Amino acid sequence: MEEMLDIGEVARLTGLTLRALRFYKGRGLVAPLRTAGGRRVYGRGELARLNAALALKQAGFSLAEIARLLAGRAVDIGRLVDARLAEIDRRAAAIAEAGALLRTVRSRIDRGEPIDVATLCSLIRTGNDTMEQDDWKAVTDRYMTDEARADFAAARTAIPADFDQAAYAARWKALGEKVEAALPLDPHSADAGALYDEWQALLAPFAAIATPAMTTGITRMYDGIETWKGSRTPPFSSAVWQFIRSVGAARQAA
Repeated sequence: MEEMLDIGEVARLTGLTLRALRFYKGRGLVAPLRTAGGRRVYGRGELARLNAALALKQAGFSLAEIARLLAGRAVDIGRLVDARLAEIDRRAAAIAEAGALLRTVRSRIDRGEPIDVATLCSLIRTGNDTMEQDDWKAVTDRYMTDEARADFAAARTAIPADFDQAAYAARWKALGEKVEAALPLDPHSADAGALYDEWQALLAPFAAIATPAMTTGITRMYDGIETWKGSRTPPFSSAVWQFIRSVGAARQAA
């Protein structure tokens, strides 16, 4: 008969608290049995599942992803790993930005400047905006001609005052993730066409003000996404961009 372990022994072997073990049970990651006396017991198989869940959690996988991986069904592990790596890259970039900003604040303190909470908050807000602008400028300067940069500067005056840039950027990120999740996809398929139409609809505010020089510059910039994404986190991956380009080419050919 298989040896059964009580919840206290499993907690000792895994390092999990009793509360965490109950949480994992509630999420369906493990299915312990109950004895006639009502005690919750675990077989070696459940202990192995718990250890696997802990390893996957350490690598950054979400509980939903862990459940899919442990369910025994076919899973595109490559795509899950790529998504984790992209998230790690985003977090690393955010940590690097925070570190650079705090080192700037530290240097001002070392120079004897009085920094209170209100000043610190102002420096953080200003620093984030400044670093973001500098990061994007470092990227765009590689791909934009003088004409394109002048056109972009002029186009900013046509942007409505109430345009929510943060919300617009969030929509691009969400659409990029949606396209990524649909890949691989035949560029000639109806599903690909629907995603392309959604992309063009979201692009409409830019298309309405873009000059040929601006469009060429942006296209060149995203064609070279792999060379600049270390400087600035792209709103979507190179695979997503190339897919959209391929759908556009298929439409033109048709």
